[in-house]
Amino acid sequence: MNHSSPVPAEPSGRFRRRMLLLAVTSAVTAANVYLSQPLLEGIARSLGGGAALLGAVPTATQLGYAAGILLLVPAGDSHDRRRLILTLGTLSSLALAACALAPTAEFLLAAGFALGLCSPVPQLVTPLAVALAEGRRGAVGQVVGGVQAGQLVGVLASRAYSGVLAEAVGWRGVHLCSCGLTLALVALLRSALPPAPPVPSAASSQVPGYRAALASLPRLAAHPMVFRIVLSGALVGVAFGAFWTSLTFLLGGHYHYGPARIGLFGLVAAASAPASPWAGRAAERMGRRGATAALLALVLAGWLVLLPGGVSPWWLVPGVVLLDIGVWGSQAASQTVLFTLDRGLHSRLNTVWFTARFAGIALGSLAGSLAWAAGAWPAVVAVGSSFSALGLLVAVLPGGDRWRPAVPRTERALTRPRER
Repeated sequence: MNHSSPVPAEPSGRFRRRMLLLAVTSAVTAANVYLSQPLLEGIARSLGGGAALLGAVPTATQLGYAAGILLLVPAGDSHDRRRLILTLGTLSSLALAACALAPTAEFLLAAGFALGLCSPVPQLVTPLAVALAEGRRGAVGQVVGGVQAGQLVGVLASRAYSGVLAEAVGWRGVHLCSCGLTLALVALLRSALPPAPPVPSAASSQVPGYRAALASLPRLAAHPMVFRIVLSGALVGVAFGAFWTSLTFLLGGHYHYGPARIGLFGLVAAASAPASPWAGRAAERMGRRGATAALLALVLAGWLVLLPGGVSPWWLVPGVVLLDIGVWGSQAASQTVLFTLDRGLHSRLNTVWFTARFAGIALGSLAGSLAWAAGAWPAVVAVGSSFSALGLLVAVLPGGDRWRPAVPRTERALTRPRER
């Protein structure tokens, strides 16, 4: 097998159908991670576990998801991505079946962790989509944004889907339905996707083994351009996590909204999904600094609009829209820039990005809770806008790219995109 050969070009019609299928794949597999959140009350009645134990079910799934991103996604640079996607999709189906058949809360915790561990399929789908788009002018930003839009829709729709379906078939039926849907998706992917063998990096003649790929992550993250993009994304992630955690306190404690009305704000955030493909294309046209500055300016504008939300809920809807367009758009733009770098490093670059992003969101959840306790909504806005401004500053300040990180020569070369 010639590992240096790119994925062959294909007719435009088939390419568009495959991109749509990959976006759907991201939606379905991302939704699986969040299925249990609206189901906890029904699970508690069925399994008899305490509130603390059952509340740990979505946490276990999220921890598994983070572990999967860190430990499994780098394998996309050392193994065929198509095979990895099919394998993880099959294992996710088995984990969903185990959740449906769980006899105890402890078993459900373990099955939920396994489900999360096998669910970082979107992080493998995006590099595959970029490989399929190779040679198509202006297609990288579009496919990155399209796959991300699918992931966003899956995350937002999962709660509504599982909650409504549970009323008809129960929480076990929700997991079984998702199991069947995931298996059907795997069968479709098996027939629709071409082989996607790994390629060596620009400075190497060999594809790295899995252990070498995993070990190179810290050194890759230390590359000045990668470090700047990832750090900016983590800082914006802090602001994002602070907002969504504190919004629940504001709507429930201050405005006395019920869970259903609070959940509607997740659907408001869906307005940002169409912006993702645009943001990816903007990164290719405007350069990293230009696109990031424009999108993070929207984040800051969103926080300014959200500030009066502490006295009137009508300010929250436009604020949520601006904030989410900026946050998700900047993510699409950042990933687009990373995917213009060495294609032999794409899965590891995606790993570094999402690991930092999730760490930032987790820290933001804590920061938002502390800010709410200290000064209610104005303190939350101060935290969110400050971290957003820091993210913008890190992203757009010139200089710093001369530093050469201590990485192996075979992993050092990155094809730098043109910046403006």
